[in-house]
Parts: sequence; C-alpha cells; structure tokens
Amino acid sequence: MSGEWLRRWRRGGPPERPGGAPAPGPGPPPPALRYRRPKFVPGGAEEAPRGGRAVRGAGPERALVCRVINADKSQFNEDQAACCQISVRRREPGLEEDEEWLILCSTQFLTGHYWALFDGHGGPDAAIIASNYLHYCIKQKLEEVVGGITDAQPPMHLSGRCVCDSDPQFVEEKHIHAADLVVGALENAFQECDEVIGQEMEATNQTGGCTALAALYFQGKLYVANAGDSRAILVLKDNIVPMSTEFTPESERQRIQHLAFLFPKLLDGEFTRFEFPRRLKGDDVGQKVLYRDYFMEGWGYKTVEKADLKYPLVHGHGKQARLLGTLAVSRGLGDHQLKVIDTNIEVKPFLSCIPKVSHTAALLHFSTHRFSELAKCLVCRARGKKRGHQWMLDDSHEASYDDISVFVIPLHNREED
Repeated sequence: MSGEWLRRWRRGGPPERPGGAPAPGPGPPPPALRYRRPKFVPGGAEEAPRGGRAVRGAGPERALVCRVINADKSQFNEDQAACCQISVRRREPGLEEDEEWLILCSTQFLTGHYWALFDGHGGPDAAIIASNYLHYCIKQKLEEVVGGITDAQPPMHLSGRCVCDSDPQFVEEKHIHAADLVVGALENAFQECDEVIGQEMEATNQTGGCTALAALYFQGKLYVANAGDSRAILVLKDNIVPMSTEFTPESERQRIQHLAFLFPKLLDGEFTRFEFPRRLKGDDVGQKVLYRDYFMEGWGYKTVEKADLKYPLVHGHGKQARLLGTLAVSRGLGDHQLKVIDTNIEVKPFLSCIPKVSHTAALLHFSTHRFSELAKCLVCRARGKKRGHQWMLDDSHEASYDDISVFVIPLHNREED
C-alpha cells in the first residue's frame, strides 16, 4: 500500500489496485479537508456558544469517548478519534493485492479491535487525516507479518525457508516473539501514516500536526502505541498501570540535543543545543554556569561563550517546555511544513513519528455504564467550572483551557463475543 494509492482512494480516484494500470495524468489539486467530528460523534461542527464548553459523549464500538472544546483558543475542537475492527488475513506470495482488505469488519482470519485519539495542533487537518488512515496502515503492516504472528516463534524467513540450520536458535537468542512483530507493525504503520499526512498536507497546502495514541487489542494482548503527550492507563481492580510515556522536549532532551550535535546546520546558527537552568545574559559570558549536553543526565559547569547566549534548543520546564521555542511535544504526526517563526529552520527533523509501544495481556470484565460515567467525570474534572472569565478546578487551581478528550474502553473477554 502506497501513500499515492491512499490519496487516490480518498479523492475518489481510479479504482485500480496498487501495481495495476498507471494513474491518469495530474488533475486539479484536491480540496482541503473540511472539519468534522469523529465519525461516531453526532453532528458536523462544534456546538455554539463555545463559552459553555459542554461535554459531548458518544458510544462507538465497545467504548465511549467524551470531548469538550477549548476555551476560545481555536474555532473547533482539534482532537479526533477513531474506532473500528481490523481484520488481518494471510496474503499468499505472488498474489496481487486487491481492495477486499479495506473491509475492516471481516472475520475471515484474525480480528483486532482498534481505538485511537489524535490531539491536533495548528489546525485539525492532520488529526483528521490520521483518524482516516492510521488503521489502514496498521492493517496492511500486520498483514505483511501475519505469517510470523501465527507461529509460536517467528521464523527467520517468512517463507519458511531454512538457509541456516541454526536460524531458530538465533531467533530464540534474540528473544523474538509474535508480540514483537505486532510492535514492529505498529511502528512501521505510524511512519507510513506520517508520510501520507505529509503528502496530503503538501497537496492541499495545509499545515499542522497531531499527537497519536492508539490501542490495539489483538491475539489476546492489548498494545498501546503513543507518539506525543497523551496518556493511556489500564485500570485494574486495585491498581492503575500506566501504558504510555509522555514525549516532550524535556523528556527527550538528550535525543534532540544529540541530533543537533550530529547535524549542527539544522539550527542555522540561531539556537544553542546546550541546556542551562535559565536563559543566559551578556553578563554571564566568561562565567562558569550549570549546563547539560546530549551525553549528560547530570549537570556540569561550562564557561559561557558568546554563542551560548542564543536561544536554547530546548527551553522551559514542565508544560512550558518548548522545542525550538515552538512545539510542546517531541513526537507526533505531521508538521512537515512547520518552521520556527521568522526563520527557515524546520522543526520536523527534530520530531519523531515513531511511537513507544507497550503491551500486556488484558481480559477484564467491567460495566460499560460505570465507565461511561467515568469518562464524563474525567472530562468535567479537567475542564473545571467557569468563574467569571476563568476556568477553575475544585481546588481553586487553574483548569485546562485546551481541548479535552477521554476514550474509555471497557475490556472484557472478547473471545466469548
């Protein structure tokens, strides 16, 4: 499956299969995407007035999502969500791919359950594209490795051929299991979806990006793939298990600094890769001050040079931390056209679209009604209450002014469905 074929399919282009007859010559540019809510949430646009920030909920396939729009930050809720079944079938080598694999609800081979949240920034467009495409990418990548997934131990050669008698031993020594193939499929799917988003956004002259948090229930395991700062937790009877890690400029400081060390031209002489406790001033030149570089988890002292007075590559702390003074996340999809304001410095090289994937066995029994109420409660607590012109929490701290979306998935033994 190629990004070109996906684009033709979305625009209602020729129905031929990938690798079939060549597509016709270039036509007019495709229209820009129009804003819409997630497909399973009723209505086309956000309710007005937005000042009330009403909590809206809907029940997709075996789950419930609750959303509330931001407090006058943007016209629409830039979050998107997706939910569906993914049917994975074996594709015999040498057979041409057809469009039957687009039927996501088939049970002819292996069926997975998919949920995802996309937190858009710079507009809703990237989040909309991701919600349309990521599950297709995941399905295709799973089908590429399905022959290895169904074996207790994945073979060295997917065809089953044995070139070396010790191949099974090498696989065993590397501790490669079927779950590792699913993790790799998710990582590859995120990367391909990111490429599709870049092509779409360039073709429609749109900008923006999104974080992506996807959950896949497949072969008795729950996989959570996260690229961004959204959170996923697994609620057990007496325990809460974090299933995701937030990726921010602060948490990925060393990776970002190392990239700047390897390719200093990416900073175009406008930023310093070093981290200091605060922004340095002219009076700091010649003094020894605390600093950190890409190879350091601890701190050291550095004699300040004039070049150190440039704006830091990673600056700020906590929710105020920014990458190149622009983004509050270090992983996500899109942002291919994003540049630092008033410069030609591209932000995309420092962003990673590859998710961190965690997995666990998950066969739990919960009440759907209880968790529907929980979703609404979580959104309302984060939104707070309006007091004058401010949104405040019950403890009198400032509440979130951002878009808020909560996806609650009541897990149970799906093998009994």
